[in-house]
Amino acid sequence: MHLDGARPSRTSGWVPFVAPVVTQAAAGAGHWAAGRRQRALAEWAGAAGFGLIAWGLGTEAQTAAEVQENFQRMLRDLMRERGTKAPASPRTETPMARRIDRFIRTVRIDQFFRWYGPVSPVVSPVAWMVIDVPWRLRHPRRLTVLAIAAEAPNAVYGVLRAARAVQRRRPRMAVGSALVAAGSVARLRAASAEPLR
Repeated sequence: MHLDGARPSRTSGWVPFVAPVVTQAAAGAGHWAAGRRQRALAEWAGAAGFGLIAWGLGTEAQTAAEVQENFQRMLRDLMRERGTKAPASPRTETPMARRIDRFIRTVRIDQFFRWYGPVSPVVSPVAWMVIDVPWRLRHPRRLTVLAIAAEAPNAVYGVLRAARAVQRRRPRMAVGSALVAAGSVARLRAASAEPLR
């Protein structure tokens, strides 16, 4: 479900999806100005990928309510497969069935985005942008094991999300995720071709 993503319901929910676009575009411009063409193109590929993912979330992804409904349906199906009686109504016979029913009815996907308070979805990505642009202009200096470890999660997650988006017939998210993965790999190749001094 995390690979599918959900369309943010509020304007502040879009900030974490737009922040990487701005960060990587700005870092790409800095690399281009410094004459590091491969690094600039790698950053811009990632920015384009995150931009397509954000566009795909707005046009192809489900709303938070639809994700919640699917999650509840999945829980009920899982309970049926395990032989547990899925509660049909709030009035159930056993205490365990009542607890499961209460859990299914109260789980809300958008609560995951509110754990850190109402301001955090905006403040954290903006603060990270301020930190991330200078960091991207200075790292990775060379192709090292640490540089590979830093880029590997983005590359792997991008490939997994692209495969999931193809399976779900979401072309913008598929292409965007593939571009994010390609941008991560291109950053590593650029680090070996254009080491920073």
